Amino acid sequence: MSPFIFNTTKSVVFENGAAQRLPDLAGDLLGTDCLLVTDAGLRKLGLVDATVSSLEAAGHRVVIFDEVEADPSRETLMKAVETGKTAGVTSVVGFGGGSSQDVAKLAALLLGSDADLDSAWGVGQAKGPRLPLVLIPTTAGTGSEVTPVSIITVGAEEKRGVSSPVILPDMAILDAGLTLGLPAHITAATGIDAMVHAIEAYASKNANNNPISKLLAREALRLLGANIEAVIADGSNIEARGAMLLGSMLAGQAFANSPVAAVHALAYPIGGTFHIPHGLSNALVLPHVLRFNAPDAGSLYAEIAGDAFPHLADLEGTQARTAAFIDALADLSTRVGLQTRLRDVDIPKNAIDKMAADAMLQSRLLVNNPREVTQDDARMIYTAAW
Repeated sequence: MSPFIFNTTKSVVFENGAAQRLPDLAGDLLGTDCLLVTDAGLRKLGLVDATVSSLEAAGHRVVIFDEVEADPSRETLMKAVETGKTAGVTSVVGFGGGSSQDVAKLAALLLGSDADLDSAWGVGQAKGPRLPLVLIPTTAGTGSEVTPVSIITVGAEEKRGVSSPVILPDMAILDAGLTLGLPAHITAATGIDAMVHAIEAYASKNANNNPISKLLAREALRLLGANIEAVIADGSNIEARGAMLLGSMLAGQAFANSPVAAVHALAYPIGGTFHIPHGLSNALVLPHVLRFNAPDAGSLYAEIAGDAFPHLADLEGTQARTAAFIDALADLSTRVGLQTRLRDVDIPKNAIDKMAADAMLQSRLLVNNPREVTQDDARMIYTAAW
């Protein structure tokens, strides 16, 4: 067995209503003054109110930063940091989807160490220390609450990442009640995103791909595959919502240690240039990347096919099961109501060359892909997705 390192969040709380018990769960950790990072939509819906009220009732001062946007910018991050500095906060809580959690992670780092952001980009460059950090996801998709990664948009289109165990939070709170009001299209896109995390983690060529990540990826696919259509059909199904949230977290733990690859690399230009939500960007290229990878990773895809889609478990032949798995994923996107072609989200065909060039900038992801991807390959994949 090859050597590996497995890092994850120190404490995970899975409980309906847990977000309202934040002072009981993490009051000593948070200290006196807490920066709560979220977005305006969640603030307007009142989703953060119970958490804020419980903290204030327990004697904590809560400073709310609610300006996080999709694909958060460097400017937004630095504004959050300045808010925290001015208030003299002692901790950070990220409340929301992946964007809010990404900003919260780096805000905690920059507030705790006064580090230069430009020295933190890349893998293992962030050294810390950071402020105490709690993450509370409101979508079942990114798994950000258990990953050492934060993605920030720099300039007009470029996405840069910080990957370091230092930004793993002290606690993740999985409260399925927070996901009950999530619209069907967001539920669908984030659910597919979580499945992509599990699939890419399982087949990752990264040297740190390990038995723990593989086990977590398979259990994530079982939970996600069995429940994604149930939560689309009935968004109030708290059991299915909980299963999706847990599946998303397990997939996050898997890819945090066995990193994702070409699906994400090709998705980033779609999001960065055309501002398509990350989960949908992944879904648009997923079947086409897997078909490209099949000559090298088909046996791995065949192993997990029955986890996501139990009816495929008994299908004879690795090649047949792999093909059926990829087709089933494409069909799933259609069934849950997602667009399936680049043209469906108004991406013109003449953008393919630039997207292929931009995808090549994601070398930290492409090195994990089970099959080498050239710029010509990326162009071919985008063309198939168009």
